[in-house]
Amino acid sequence: MDVISAALPYLLEGLKVTLYIFVIAIILGFLIGLVVALLRLAPIKPLNWIAIAFIDAIRGTPFLVQLFFIYFGLNSLPFISLNSTTAGIVTVAINAGAYFAEIIRAGIQSIDKGQTEAARSLGLTGFQNMYYIVLPQAFRRMLPTITNQSIISLKDTSLLSVIGIADLTQQGEIQASATFEAFKIWLIVGIIYFIIIYLLTLLANVLERRFVLR
Repeated sequence: MDVISAALPYLLEGLKVTLYIFVIAIILGFLIGLVVALLRLAPIKPLNWIAIAFIDAIRGTPFLVQLFFIYFGLNSLPFISLNSTTAGIVTVAINAGAYFAEIIRAGIQSIDKGQTEAARSLGLTGFQNMYYIVLPQAFRRMLPTITNQSIISLKDTSLLSVIGIADLTQQGEIQASATFEAFKIWLIVGIIYFIIIYLLTLLANVLERRFVLR
């Protein structure tokens, strides 16, 4: 217990870093996904191709390769300088954004086209139709899938320790090396991740009952 009580403050500091990166990255990732989804559905073919290329490139490569490309690859260019935290946020956001894009696209396409035609007959613009009619309904339908992808992205943040970010996993590595109590330290790290993901799942269930099942 002495080992755990001594290591816990450091692990909680790492948890703060993990949650900080996760929250910012998920918000940015959703915005990226929304923009890419709209490009994917745009009537202009070149915009479709750009969106498809982005989605395929991100979904077709491992997260760790994307992280190394952004942190080591881009930082090798003379005009770019990203610290590890920024690189981690950007990587998680871009990775999540590609998956969110397909989730949002499917949600938008699930809405009956008759509603769009009715909106046009009422004089609503395409933007007003999307903002007031399509997206609110689509969001309800895609909320469970968005939650699942967010949980996956939270798990992905554990890989950010390889570029030196002092997140929960990195702090676990440090404490395990310092105390030689790897079993106890990694057990606590696993429990902390489980609690955070479980709480996120409970929040998703509440939101689902509030917005999807009503």
